[in-house]
Amino acid sequence: MAKQVTFIHSADLHLGAPFRGLRALSPTWANRLLTASVESYDRVIEAAIKHKVDFVIIAGDIFDSARASYADHVHFFQGLKKLDEAGIAAYLCAGNHDPYTSWQQDYFAFPENTKLFPADKPGFFTFEKDGETVAILGGRSFYNQAWRKDKSIAEGITGKEAREAAGKDAPFTIGVIHTGLIYDPLKAPTEIEELSRAGIDYWALGHIHKRHRIPEKNPKIVFPGCVQGRDINETGKRGVYKTTLTEGKHTQLEFIPTASVVWQRMEINVEECKTLAEISEQIIREVFIENSKAHCEEMCVRITLVGKTPLHTTLEKPGVIGDLRRVFNEAYSVFFCDSMISKTVLPIDKKMLAKEKLFPAALLQASSQVKKEKEESLLYLQNEFLKKNIVMPPECEKLIPQLIEEAENLALDMLGKRDAS
Repeated sequence: MAKQVTFIHSADLHLGAPFRGLRALSPTWANRLLTASVESYDRVIEAAIKHKVDFVIIAGDIFDSARASYADHVHFFQGLKKLDEAGIAAYLCAGNHDPYTSWQQDYFAFPENTKLFPADKPGFFTFEKDGETVAILGGRSFYNQAWRKDKSIAEGITGKEAREAAGKDAPFTIGVIHTGLIYDPLKAPTEIEELSRAGIDYWALGHIHKRHRIPEKNPKIVFPGCVQGRDINETGKRGVYKTTLTEGKHTQLEFIPTASVVWQRMEINVEECKTLAEISEQIIREVFIENSKAHCEEMCVRITLVGKTPLHTTLEKPGVIGDLRRVFNEAYSVFFCDSMISKTVLPIDKKMLAKEKLFPAALLQASSQVKKEKEESLLYLQNEFLKKNIVMPPECEKLIPQLIEEAENLALDMLGKRDAS
């Protein structure tokens, strides 16, 4: 019968993390989010027990600060004890946020089920199932004083060295490190090629807060992402992977959501809305749909209204967007909109304007010419960044057509307002 091992691969719990930017907007939601990371950790533990996995891996950044609070330590160790009582092992590596040297000495000793990888050298642990060694786990904790920046944090973690350290063979070898891989050159970077040729069946990585699977099919190198988004830059579902390794078969990954609060950016098209009340109903309807996709209890959203609508002028009036946002936030306690803006435009017939031989026609002609001069537009934008001693991000080049279109619409909008006055 083919040997098999199943485990939860988690990382980046960031217990105790502050949620920046909400205190001034909503003290209630700022307080609510203080408990979100703790609840997400609880869901990791619950998922492990519910799915009866063999063990749990936490690949670093368990805490958000090297000076984590006593309460955060207590809660973390309570979760490990629950795993221990359920007969589930836990393997940890410290991340760049973690108090590697102090969390055991200052507070508690780990339960019997929990193993922490050393930082000064690779460490190896064996996992036994039904009296037989089925997996050897090799890893190394991130620790600034121990990690030499001229060496890879993955050095010495290979299938061969894992078997030699264990003094035996096993169907599976698993690597556990907290690394920026190729995505963050400042935090223990490693090369994909180095990990791929190490003879390790599965690399359980942490640090990058987005999910990555390399390769996509039969992945060997995996980031599960963080368990709870902390701000609007960490949108969408967050969670862990339930990983199953089976002899002779591809790696199986099942994503399990753990975030109790999901952050999301939304564009809501209001072209079909005839009144502000209908816009308000459209917002609520689409947020509910998005919430159902996210598998979460609560949601923080940043909303952009788009589309061609006669209501554009009304939406531009002082206080209107603020009122829409306030009505939305007061209507549903499980949702919070931290920002709402309008990028709607008036339903202007540009082809008709171009034929009228008036100033708008000249404006549209000039805009059309700018759209054709891509290199000149790029050079102009680069020079504007240089004037401010800022390097232009590469993605800005792709945004140039959109920026020209927005400038064109804004100019026509302003002309329309002047004519109306």
